Amino acid sequence: MNSDPFVRILEARGLVILDGGLATALEDQGHVLADELWSSRLLRDDPEAILMAHTRYLDVGADCITTASYQASCAGFAAAGIGRDEATSLLARSTELAREAIDKRKPSSTLSPIVAASIGPYAAFLADGSEYNGRYEADAGAIKAFHQDRWTVLADSGPDIMACETIPNGMEAELLLDILEADGQRWAWLSFCCGDGGHLWDGTPIEEVAALCDRASRVAAVGVNCTAPRLVPSLIHKIRSTTDLPIIVYPNSGENYDAPTRSWRGSGESWMNAIKASICAGATIVGGCCRIGPDRIRRLRDWVDSEEWKTL
Repeated sequence: MNSDPFVRILEARGLVILDGGLATALEDQGHVLADELWSSRLLRDDPEAILMAHTRYLDVGADCITTASYQASCAGFAAAGIGRDEATSLLARSTELAREAIDKRKPSSTLSPIVAASIGPYAAFLADGSEYNGRYEADAGAIKAFHQDRWTVLADSGPDIMACETIPNGMEAELLLDILEADGQRWAWLSFCCGDGGHLWDGTPIEEVAALCDRASRVAAVGVNCTAPRLVPSLIHKIRSTTDLPIIVYPNSGENYDAPTRSWRGSGESWMNAIKASICAGATIVGGCCRIGPDRIRRLRDWVDSEEWKTL
């Protein structure tokens, strides 16, 4: 992919609508995902379930669907007893399933949806909830090797863009940008996981990583995801202070993740109000993360299509 895949949709519509949480849709379909491989286990055990989840998001109007590779890696599959050849096949399958979901649908417009290959953080491989603290014991070399291994397989599988998402650590952002630069072809977005209105979970100021993205090649958007809705508008203002790149936001429901039980707790916040505030603050690529399912993406699509957002 030699051009930014968001451009055509932004030029035509002004906003890009992402999907919501893939695991949320899968759990809604009756699947229990409380293990180290999370939704990526279904790449092997029930790929049709992933295809259905993608299709549900496309049916409610998502412009971009994200592959079931967030928690997938050769190292993670190896820990589950899956050999490297099968692991690389499963990673490639994540893109194939997303592409199949798009190809099977009768196009409703000339703007074909985008396939984003999910590159979750090193913390996702650890499966201990450290997306929400950003503290890694591994050194930079080990983290970069982990990401490079998966990046190579996913890039070769033919996605439209690489989605480096839920990144809680500033060093990890630098390593991913190094991999993107060395790739020389693919576009990527980087979205960060934050614990307050100004910092990644490891304490790195959001302006600092946004500036790194601004100086990098082929970064299509920068923003935040899997972050409490109430924090997102403040983070957007800080991001905008150091870059003119498109801003991407897809917050979670505002519930709190409990790592030992691999469950979400609390009553959540107003995700839709946060999306509206985010658009007012300058976000142009919006969607949902954990606990945001197809029903809420449908409401977002309907609201965007009403063009009410242009009066905000």
